Amino acid sequence: MPNQDLARRAVVTGLGAVTPIGITARTYWESLIAGVSGVDTIRCWDPSGLDVRIAAEVKDFDPTVAMDRKMARRMSRFVHFAMAAATEAVEDAGIDFAAYTQDEMDRVAVSVNTGGGGIEQVIEGTRVLAEKGNGQVSPFAIPALSGSMAACQVSIKYGITGPVITQVAACASSVIAFIDGLRLIQEGEVDVAVVGGSEGNLVPIAFAALGNMGALSRRNDDPTRASRPFDRDRDGFVFGEGSGMVVLESAEHALARGAKIQCEVVGGALTADAFHISAPEPTGRGASAAMTKALRRSGVAPDEVDYIVAHGTSTPLNDATETRAIKTAFGDHARKVAISSPKSMVGHLLGAAGAVSGLAAIGAIREGVIPPTINLENADPECDLDYVPNVKRIKRVDTAIINGFGFGGQNAVAVFRRFHI
Repeated sequence: MPNQDLARRAVVTGLGAVTPIGITARTYWESLIAGVSGVDTIRCWDPSGLDVRIAAEVKDFDPTVAMDRKMARRMSRFVHFAMAAATEAVEDAGIDFAAYTQDEMDRVAVSVNTGGGGIEQVIEGTRVLAEKGNGQVSPFAIPALSGSMAACQVSIKYGITGPVITQVAACASSVIAFIDGLRLIQEGEVDVAVVGGSEGNLVPIAFAALGNMGALSRRNDDPTRASRPFDRDRDGFVFGEGSGMVVLESAEHALARGAKIQCEVVGGALTADAFHISAPEPTGRGASAAMTKALRRSGVAPDEVDYIVAHGTSTPLNDATETRAIKTAFGDHARKVAISSPKSMVGHLLGAAGAVSGLAAIGAIREGVIPPTINLENADPECDLDYVPNVKRIKRVDTAIINGFGFGGQNAVAVFRRFHI
């Protein structure tokens, strides 16, 4: 890309994460490339009596690392995660928002997406209403359950007065956050965007509903091997929680302040299957169109892609359909590109899934290491591409894409590339 476009190029300067395998971006990355599973029997409530009793929970997390105790009590778990991850990302970027003028803060954006927001607040509020009466229901219940509250809380913490965005698009949600941040920078509206996703909805009703749908793995006696994308014996996804956050800046802004640039976001695309509320369109047409359009808008040829961070949920339909979509979008190169799924280790973070996939893509470009897909022991004949089974791969990565495909047929793809002036 030519130098005169530096003000319109979106580069990555800071990362933050709260995940089932690490509560910082660094520990997440180290566990990811080591093939560590974060799946275990549910500990945050008693799952006895449910058909599904396993999840990828965030462990040893203290929300007061990012907010005071009083505010933490008033906010939902997904807000706790987002605040901690955003705080880490801003610190990693080395940005001191306290030194910004008001005009400069007007040119900072926040985009934090989610799938479910604070569902646990609805459940708890309903219990209190039934057991104690309406006078005991928390007056903070509505702000706490709002899906936009994570983005708003990040804005309030730092005094960010530019666009504050939340989009709810199921499992595609946080891929869209990268695209929104990129577009705001490309349009010259902002210089900085704090983007990502957060999810904290490991609640019994979700396990009962998804279990009855047949979407969740029932390997209760073997939890670390339950999430097995692209494996012949996969039986559903593992529900997870957490957050991933990234600081994007215009390249001009980042270079002017001497920031460490890890890579750049060069494009993205959204499509819809228009097919079914939960099942993917069987041919993978919508997913392949999203990949093709994202590459075209990025100026990237299919054979330039070194790594695909797959949606890779470990459900029978998704993995086979995504494989077909990759073959359609990449042609002959589909058999040459490395593909892996972080969900094999962290489970499915729904609205935060794309954010932690983004961290995997960024890490691969930064360090030349491709995380594995663990538990891939018996390849499904319908899933016959290179999924980097079980062990990380040392390989230079210049270009990576992340896939996010959500319930209702929402497809999102973002493209990351090594930064060169």
